[in-house]
Amino acid sequence: MNDTSTSTPEPVRFDTKIAVLLREDLETWQRLNVTAFLVSGLGTQLPEVVGEPYEDADGVPYLPMFRQPVLVFEGTKETLTAAHTRALSRSLPRALFTSDLFTTGNDRDNRAAVRAVSTGELDLVGLAVYGPRNAVDKVIKGARMHP
Repeated sequence: MNDTSTSTPEPVRFDTKIAVLLREDLETWQRLNVTAFLVSGLGTQLPEVVGEPYEDADGVPYLPMFRQPVLVFEGTKETLTAAHTRALSRSLPRALFTSDLFTTGNDRDNRAAVRAVSTGELDLVGLAVYGPRNAVDKVIKGARMHP
Protein backbone atom coordinates (compact mmCIF):
# COMPACT_ATOMS: atom_id res chain seq x y z
CA MET A 1 0.00 0.00 0.00
CA ASN A 2 1.43 3.39 -0.97
CA ASP A 3 1.51 6.30 1.47
CA THR A 4 0.18 9.19 -0.61
CA SER A 5 0.71 11.74 2.16
CA THR A 6 4.41 12.02 1.26
CA SER A 7 4.03 11.93 -2.51
CA THR A 8 4.20 15.05 -4.63
CA PRO A 9 0.83 16.05 -6.02
CA GLU A 10 0.41 15.90 -9.78
CA PRO A 11 0.85 19.24 -11.55
CA VAL A 12 -2.38 20.98 -12.42
CA ARG A 13 -3.18 20.90 -16.14
CA PHE A 14 -5.85 23.22 -17.38
CA ASP A 15 -8.16 22.27 -20.21
CA THR A 16 -8.51 25.97 -20.98
CA LYS A 17 -6.05 28.62 -22.06
CA ILE A 18 -5.72 32.37 -21.59
CA ALA A 19 -3.71 33.87 -24.45
CA VAL A 20 -2.74 37.44 -25.25
CA LEU A 21 -1.57 38.23 -28.77
CA LEU A 22 0.33 41.48 -29.27
CA ARG A 23 1.35 43.14 -32.51
CA GLU A 24 5.11 42.79 -32.87
CA ASP A 25 5.79 46.48 -33.62
CA LEU A 26 4.65 47.83 -30.22
CA GLU A 27 7.00 49.68 -27.88
CA THR A 28 7.75 47.96 -24.56
CA TRP A 29 5.49 50.31 -22.56
CA GLN A 30 2.68 49.68 -25.07
CA ARG A 31 3.06 45.90 -24.75
CA LEU A 32 2.75 46.09 -20.98
CA ASN A 33 -0.16 48.53 -21.08
CA VAL A 34 -2.08 46.57 -23.71
CA THR A 35 -1.57 43.27 -21.88
CA ALA A 36 -2.83 44.73 -18.61
CA PHE A 37 -5.92 46.21 -20.25
CA LEU A 38 -6.71 43.05 -22.20
CA VAL A 39 -6.56 40.61 -19.31
CA SER A 40 -8.60 42.91 -17.07
CA GLY A 41 -11.59 42.25 -19.32
CA LEU A 42 -11.48 38.48 -18.95
CA GLY A 43 -11.97 38.32 -15.19
CA THR A 44 -14.98 40.61 -15.26
CA GLN A 45 -17.05 38.36 -17.53
CA LEU A 46 -15.54 34.95 -16.84
CA PRO A 47 -15.52 34.33 -13.08
CA GLU A 48 -14.21 30.79 -13.60
CA VAL A 49 -10.81 32.17 -14.63
CA VAL A 50 -10.32 33.85 -11.25
CA GLY A 51 -8.96 31.84 -8.32
CA GLU A 52 -9.42 32.32 -4.60
CA PRO A 53 -8.13 35.35 -2.68
CA TYR A 54 -4.61 35.22 -1.29
CA GLU A 55 -3.52 35.66 2.30
CA ASP A 56 -0.03 35.87 3.73
CA ALA A 57 1.17 34.20 6.95
CA ASP A 58 0.12 37.26 8.97
CA GLY A 59 -3.44 37.07 7.68
CA VAL A 60 -3.17 40.10 5.39
CA PRO A 61 -5.61 39.56 2.51
CA TYR A 62 -4.82 40.10 -1.19
CA LEU A 63 -7.02 40.14 -4.26
CA PRO A 64 -7.61 36.94 -6.19
CA MET A 65 -5.83 36.51 -9.52
CA PHE A 66 -6.24 34.25 -12.51
CA ARG A 67 -6.14 30.59 -11.56
CA GLN A 68 -3.94 29.74 -14.53
CA PRO A 69 -1.05 31.25 -16.47
CA VAL A 70 -1.55 33.91 -19.12
CA LEU A 71 0.47 33.06 -22.21
CA VAL A 72 1.67 36.06 -24.22
CA PHE A 73 2.34 35.82 -27.95
CA GLU A 74 3.33 38.25 -30.68
CA GLY A 75 2.71 38.43 -34.38
CA THR A 76 2.31 40.67 -37.37
CA LYS A 77 -0.69 42.87 -38.03
CA GLU A 78 -1.94 40.19 -40.42
CA THR A 79 -1.53 37.47 -37.78
CA LEU A 80 -3.56 39.55 -35.34
CA THR A 81 -6.31 40.20 -37.90
CA ALA A 82 -6.53 36.50 -38.73
CA ALA A 83 -6.63 35.58 -35.03
CA HIS A 84 -9.43 38.07 -34.46
CA THR A 85 -11.44 36.57 -37.32
CA ARG A 86 -10.91 33.04 -35.96
CA ALA A 87 -11.86 34.09 -32.40
CA LEU A 88 -15.08 35.62 -33.74
CA SER A 89 -15.92 32.55 -35.84
CA ARG A 90 -15.46 30.32 -32.79
CA SER A 91 -17.42 32.69 -30.52
CA LEU A 92 -14.61 32.65 -27.96
CA PRO A 93 -14.59 35.22 -25.17
CA ARG A 94 -12.21 37.98 -26.22
CA ALA A 95 -10.95 41.45 -25.45
CA LEU A 96 -9.35 43.78 -27.96
CA PHE A 97 -7.10 46.81 -28.00
CA THR A 98 -6.84 49.02 -31.07
CA SER A 99 -4.21 51.60 -31.97
CA ASP A 100 -6.83 54.33 -31.46
CA LEU A 101 -6.87 53.60 -27.73
CA PHE A 102 -3.35 54.99 -27.37
CA THR A 103 -4.78 58.45 -28.13
CA THR A 104 -7.71 58.40 -25.70
CA GLY A 105 -7.50 59.05 -22.01
CA ASN A 106 -10.57 57.46 -20.47
CA ASP A 107 -12.91 54.52 -20.64
CA ARG A 108 -15.78 56.39 -22.33
CA ASP A 109 -13.54 57.61 -25.16
CA ASN A 110 -11.96 54.14 -25.48
CA ARG A 111 -15.34 52.52 -26.05
CA ALA A 112 -16.36 55.28 -28.48
CA ALA A 113 -13.14 54.80 -30.47
CA VAL A 114 -13.82 51.09 -30.92
CA ARG A 115 -17.50 51.67 -31.67
CA ALA A 116 -16.58 54.12 -34.47
CA VAL A 117 -14.78 51.46 -36.56
CA SER A 118 -16.32 48.45 -38.33
CA THR A 119 -15.07 45.01 -37.33
CA GLY A 120 -13.04 44.43 -40.48
CA GLU A 121 -11.37 47.83 -40.26
CA LEU A 122 -10.19 47.66 -36.63
CA ASP A 123 -6.47 48.48 -36.33
CA LEU A 124 -5.75 45.76 -33.77
CA VAL A 125 -2.64 45.90 -31.61
CA GLY A 126 -3.74 43.33 -29.04
CA LEU A 127 -6.22 40.53 -28.50
CA ALA A 128 -6.92 38.38 -25.45
CA VAL A 129 -8.75 35.08 -25.89
CA TYR A 130 -10.01 32.47 -23.46
CA GLY A 131 -11.38 29.03 -24.15
CA PRO A 132 -10.55 25.37 -24.63
CA ARG A 133 -6.82 24.90 -25.23
CA ASN A 134 -7.19 23.49 -28.73
CA ALA A 135 -9.57 26.26 -29.83
CA VAL A 136 -7.27 28.99 -28.51
CA ASP A 137 -4.30 27.31 -30.20
CA LYS A 138 -6.17 27.44 -33.52
CA VAL A 139 -7.02 31.12 -32.98
CA ILE A 140 -3.41 32.16 -32.37
CA LYS A 141 -1.96 29.96 -35.12
CA GLY A 142 0.99 31.72 -36.76
CA ALA A 143 1.91 33.69 -33.63
CA ARG A 144 5.07 33.06 -31.63
CA MET A 145 5.71 33.18 -27.90
CA HIS A 146 6.60 36.67 -26.73
CA PRO A 147 10.34 36.88 -26.06
